[in-house]
Amino acid sequence: MRVIRVGTRKSQLARIQTDSVVAMLKTYYPGLQFEIVAMSTTGDKILDTALSKIGEKSLFTKELEQALERNERESPYDAVVFHPKHVGKTLATLPEKSVVGTSSLRRAAQLQRKFPHLEFKSIRGNLNTRLRKLDELQEFSAIILAAAGLQRLGWQSRLGQLLLPEDCMYAVGQEGGCSVPVAVHTAVRDGQLYLTGGVWSLDGSDSLRETMQTGVAVGGAQPEDGPEDDVQRAGITARNVPRAAQVAAEDLGAGLAALLLAKGAGAILHVARQLNDAR
Repeated sequence: MRVIRVGTRKSQLARIQTDSVVAMLKTYYPGLQFEIVAMSTTGDKILDTALSKIGEKSLFTKELEQALERNERESPYDAVVFHPKHVGKTLATLPEKSVVGTSSLRRAAQLQRKFPHLEFKSIRGNLNTRLRKLDELQEFSAIILAAAGLQRLGWQSRLGQLLLPEDCMYAVGQEGGCSVPVAVHTAVRDGQLYLTGGVWSLDGSDSLRETMQTGVAVGGAQPEDGPEDDVQRAGITARNVPRAAQVAAEDLGAGLAALLLAKGAGAILHVARQLNDAR
């Protein structure tokens, strides 16, 4: 029997997500045997430093990617978990100067602009550790986490507010790096793919945000598109998506990045990185 080795981080959430994916793979490929290989990543090993100060991209995935070279996220949105004394509130209704914990400059920059009455502070650790810090230390009024992580751990009851794109757009495939305040949002309507992207200064005072669109043949491939089997583009394997639609989507992303750079995104990010390094 062929053995497929699946790499994962050692954290509880990573194992839950990996076990879920492996269970689905077994239903599609009953003739294969799957072996889960747990690994420690750079982000797991350095716990006393803010992620944005480490200066690495792919802090929690690099080792896994390197292992792949050698031999889906559910909800993309972020969510707010409130301290028990603030249950029922939203970020907008938290008291002035309330401290909100997040390890992501992407989240902090967007939310500081949207909610200037709040203070944002770095918080480290896996989800269990962050929730314990929230509940026990009395330092944070709320923390920002990935909605998918809360759902996979079975902690939906702690989800106090789902952050929609008008509040906080999500990371580009979670590969932009923790020190880069860059985010996107995508939507498909009537055969058109809409991509919104933005960059922010660290305090959210300076920003650029643009939207572009392109046609995508999501209903099925035309003969000239070629076969519909799995096609890999930009590191993502899509099943039953026409080749032309994948090319159009990738070109749209490159086009939006070029537009933002032409309007000054590079300068905003350069200043953001300098300020972060000086902290």
